[in-house]
Amino acid sequence: MKKKITVLAAMAIMFAAFLWALDGIYFTPWILDLGLWDVPVFVFILHITGSVILSYFLIIKRQELKNLNKSDWLSFLLVGIFGGAIGTMAIIGAISRVHSADLNISVVLILQKIQPIFAILLAYVWLKERPRKSFFLWALFALVGSYFLTFGFAKADFSADGMLIPALLATLAAFSFGSSTVFSKKAIRKISHGLSTALRFFITTGVMLFIIILISILNGSGIETGYAGFSGFSVITWSMIGVFFLIAITVGATGIFIYYWGLKKTLASRATIYELMFPISSILLEFIIHDKVLKSGQWLGAGIIMLAIIAITKTKKE
Repeated sequence: MKKKITVLAAMAIMFAAFLWALDGIYFTPWILDLGLWDVPVFVFILHITGSVILSYFLIIKRQELKNLNKSDWLSFLLVGIFGGAIGTMAIIGAISRVHSADLNISVVLILQKIQPIFAILLAYVWLKERPRKSFFLWALFALVGSYFLTFGFAKADFSADGMLIPALLATLAAFSFGSSTVFSKKAIRKISHGLSTALRFFITTGVMLFIIILISILNGSGIETGYAGFSGFSVITWSMIGVFFLIAITVGATGIFIYYWGLKKTLASRATIYELMFPISSILLEFIIHDKVLKSGQWLGAGIIMLAIIAITKTKKE
């Protein structure tokens, strides 16, 4: 029976990873093609639709909120700012640039997988968790892999139309998602994962609303931000809203719940192996949906990153 549960847990983690790859390769470009290119508005609607779905847990689990102190609320606020707002804006910004330039989306999705490096570095500063010395060697190894994944064996292209800016945005997303893991490490233990997920979505929605208000004020005062602010909502259609709810029901809330169920039933070191379904699915889906494959140098970079992340996770602290 225990073996059967372990197998189901592995399948759950791999399926969740597949759903997240499907989001990056298919759903996000779908919304972009429908005409929503303003990143802050995109992220706001993504989280407010998720909040509607997850409000169920905020209602039935509201008594658990008493378990949180000021430090815990600060942690969730930081999660909303970094893991929610900044991280999601960065990865969607990366995907939108790659999609508009007709480049390979799987590159930025794989680069996002270096987030354990930032999580461990921040845990060293924030939580005083000292990593093994071998971590720094593997981290350097992963950065070398990131270079090859971005540019391959060709000469580095630093132009605005190349892969550099999307790669930097994907790295910012990795940092943001990695840091949110550290910020939520203590607070998330005090409440159920359903409520913690709901809080992350609700807080991020509030942060994004603040950002959109700030953008509108700056644009109105003559300071060009590059984003539309409230006027960005003018392109929203019922078709877009339908896709956003489809994302929330499938790759969003459902994907998160499937993942956490599997994570509770298996070892973290094994979960890292199962999560490799994410980059593998990204590469396969990019070929099936957009008929794009990695170049030889990029294959090398992807392999180096996967190897480094597995090694880092297995030897992450003394």
